[in-house]
Amino acid sequence: MRNTVRQELVARQLDEQIAARFPVGQRLRVLDVGMGQGTQALRLARAGHSVTGLEADAEMLRAAREALSAEPEGIRERVRLIEGDGRDTGVHFLPGSFDLVLCHGVLMYVQEPDPILAGLARMLAPGGLLSLLVRNADALAMRPGHAGDFDGALSAFDTATYTNRLGATVRADRLDALTATLAGIAAPLHAWYGVRVFTDHVGNDVELPAAAELEQLLAAEDRAGRTDPYRRVAALLHLCGVRG
Repeated sequence: MRNTVRQELVARQLDEQIAARFPVGQRLRVLDVGMGQGTQALRLARAGHSVTGLEADAEMLRAAREALSAEPEGIRERVRLIEGDGRDTGVHFLPGSFDLVLCHGVLMYVQEPDPILAGLARMLAPGGLLSLLVRNADALAMRPGHAGDFDGALSAFDTATYTNRLGATVRADRLDALTATLAGIAAPLHAWYGVRVFTDHVGNDVELPAAAELEQLLAAEDRAGRTDPYRRVAALLHLCGVRG
């Protein structure tokens, strides 16, 4: 359920920003850096956009290729999958090659994110949209606190690192710091959302509720992700910058 909530909310928010930035019917050139299994990449290809997926993990790339193989030919021909690292966008692509660049769930694994972000911004055409999904460093105490781990919650107030559900120690980002970074790379913040305000504590194995209940859950998460102060304590932040 956690992943379904994440993907659905990000899709709604991204579609909103695309509609606000680009003419109706424009076929966008999309780069998805760290595309994982390709959920957002395939969704955008189904909507008619041309998508390039960049993924360094061989297992994830294999899963994305398998998912792509099940799509109709018209969708398959709009997707290109490349094995590569987000730090090497300049090796694979020319500056200004894309209208939309996604980087979702990647920066937490990067110790020095600023060079990657600068590289992603260079990939954008003027007026292009940069979509980032990051762990919220200002809300790290929420998950252990909801779980009753108050030692963990107290420790989380004073750090920007955490142990994820895979057991890896990774980093989180703060809204203020990323806002400054986006301004410095000429892709200033245009809009931001919270993702998973109410469901971050749910276990990975929890199944989806019935359709009506799921829609209520998503409606509540969607509203909270757009509304202060709720969005500020979301587990994830979705930031959208626009290339000047």
